[in-house]
Amino acid sequence: MPALLDIAIDRSSPVPLYFQLAQAIENSILEGRLTPGDRIENELDLAKRLNLSRPTARQAIQALVDKGLLTRRRGVGTQVVQNQVHRPVELTSLYDDLISAGQEPTTELLDYQLGSPDADIAAELGVPADSRFVTFRRLRRAGSEPLAIMTNYVPAEFAPAPDQLEARGFYECLRAKGVHIALARQRIGARSATRAEAQLLDERPNAPLLTMQRVAFDDSGRPVELGRHVYRASRHFFDTTVRQ
Repeated sequence: MPALLDIAIDRSSPVPLYFQLAQAIENSILEGRLTPGDRIENELDLAKRLNLSRPTARQAIQALVDKGLLTRRRGVGTQVVQNQVHRPVELTSLYDDLISAGQEPTTELLDYQLGSPDADIAAELGVPADSRFVTFRRLRRAGSEPLAIMTNYVPAEFAPAPDQLEARGFYECLRAKGVHIALARQRIGARSATRAEAQLLDERPNAPLLTMQRVAFDDSGRPVELGRHVYRASRHFFDTTVRQ
């Protein structure tokens, strides 16, 4: 049975009615009053109960579908989808953030190679072109839900073994080696998914992806990794606090 939300619409407010409705439903999801799999009223029932036009209710629901919070399924109705991953813009790993959020991260190792870094990788890290590096590529899931494809370029002395990378997070492996990440340069962007990425992430081709590149250094200033990661925009966003 669809959940009946207690929603107050302020018709004297300059905020559009569809946005007020979408915000109320989104808050119910983020605050846990609606959980993954819960159904909500269809647009006709919402419009009738809240004395709104059907196009207004449809626009609100579509806005949440576009954000990845709701999904429409024929014969089932409108449902809340898997919770998004909220990540602070801090020096942490996705594995650690998922653990902190009470989710169960799993890792599939897609590739693991030993060799010299490409010229652009060596330049980013400030290391000689003949340095010995391990390049590994992983698919990170929360439970059964794919979230990210992560490619890391790591000096061979710091690189965990393949079985360690599938059992634990990369930063956890570094901590076990006594390596402490003290500083990182990080760049966040966006692009479209390739066909191969979309297949791994259970997205459509050209779906939007968040991108992050991180160059990390230990306490002594040695480069420890260059990470180039892509995340499902429908399941992932970064939080930051801005102060004056």
